Amino acid sequence: MQSEYMHWAKFKAPVRYSLTGSEVPHVRMDTLPWAIADLDLDGASHPRYRPLVEAIARRADVPPEQVVTADGTSMANMLAMAALIKPGDEVLVEHPAYEPLLAAVSFLGARIARFERRSEDGFRLDPGAVDAALTDDTRLVVLTNLHNPSGSIASEDQLATVGALARARGARVLVDEVYLDAATPRPRSAVHLGPEFVTTNSLTKVYGLSGLRCGWVLAEPVLAERIWRLNDLFVVNRAHADERLACIAFAHLGEVLGDSPALLRRNREAFNRFLASRDDLESTPAIHGLTAFPRWTGGDTKRLDARLHERYDTAVVPGHWFELPEHFRIGFGEPAEDFAEGLSRLGAALDDLK
Repeated sequence: MQSEYMHWAKFKAPVRYSLTGSEVPHVRMDTLPWAIADLDLDGASHPRYRPLVEAIARRADVPPEQVVTADGTSMANMLAMAALIKPGDEVLVEHPAYEPLLAAVSFLGARIARFERRSEDGFRLDPGAVDAALTDDTRLVVLTNLHNPSGSIASEDQLATVGALARARGARVLVDEVYLDAATPRPRSAVHLGPEFVTTNSLTKVYGLSGLRCGWVLAEPVLAERIWRLNDLFVVNRAHADERLACIAFAHLGEVLGDSPALLRRNREAFNRFLASRDDLESTPAIHGLTAFPRWTGGDTKRLDARLHERYDTAVVPGHWFELPEHFRIGFGEPAEDFAEGLSRLGAALDDLK
C-alpha cells in the first residue's frame, strides 16, 4: 500500500505561482535567539524527551502523560491508528478525505466505511451523517478539523456529539488537527472532550516549521503509553537536535507565527473577492484555515490544472485527489503578491475554458 497523492505532491512539475501549498511560508530558525551549543549535540540518547513533551503539554493544556511525540502529523496519525485498529476492523472516515489517511487505514488492513461532508452544506461536520454510518463493527472514526480540503471548522458541540455516538458503539474518534491553529480564535483540542478522542498535530502547516518534523499525539494516558511503546518499533529515539530546536520554537511561538495569521487573513479575503466575481465557481466563503475547496461548474478540474500549467505557470490541486473531481483545493499560504497573481492567472484559465 502506498499514497499516490503524496507521491504526486512531492514530485509534481514545479510552477511559478503554486496555489497547491497547504502551509504558511517556511520560518528560518536562525531568526530566533539561540546558539549552536543549545542543541546539546553530544550524541546522547533522550527517550521521551521530557522538555519537549512538557512544551507540547503546555501548549495543548493537557497533562504530559497525554502527550506522545512523533515525526510530524502523518506519523502521529499512523501511530494512533496502529494502536487503535487491527486487520479486519471497520474504520469510518469522512468523505471527502485527505488521501494519506485512507492509505494508512488500508495499510493497516482495516475495512473503510464512509460518512459524507456535503459540499452544499459547506462540508460541515454533520453528526447525523456519522450516526447513520456507524455500525457495531466500527472501531474508529477518522476526521480532520479544520477539514482538509475545505477548511470547514467543526464546533465543540458537533465533535462532542460525534464522540458520544462513537462511545456508545465502543469506538474512538481520531481528529487530525494539523490546521486547527489557523482558526480564529484558536480552539482547544478535541482531546478535552473525553477519553474517546485522540488528536494529532504538529509544528508544520500553521507554523512553517515542516523541516523539524515535530508532531504529536494527544490521548488518554493508558492509550498514550501504548502508542509510546508502539513507536519503539519505528524510532528508537528521535533526532535530539530536532527536539531541542522544537523546544526553542515553542519558547518563541509568537515570533514563529509572526505575520502568518495576517497573511492568511489577507489571502482569504482576496479569495473571497475572487469567488464573488466568478459565476463558474461554487463555495462558501473562506473564514478559517489555509485551504478552500471550490466546485468548478466546468467539470473535471484536471482539465483546469492542465491549462494552468500549460499557459499560466500556475497550479491548483485537482479534486480527484480528494474524491470530488469537479472541485479543486487552493492554499492561502503563499506571499500575498504571489497569491494575488496566482488568482489572476486562475481567473484567466477559467475564462479560457468557458
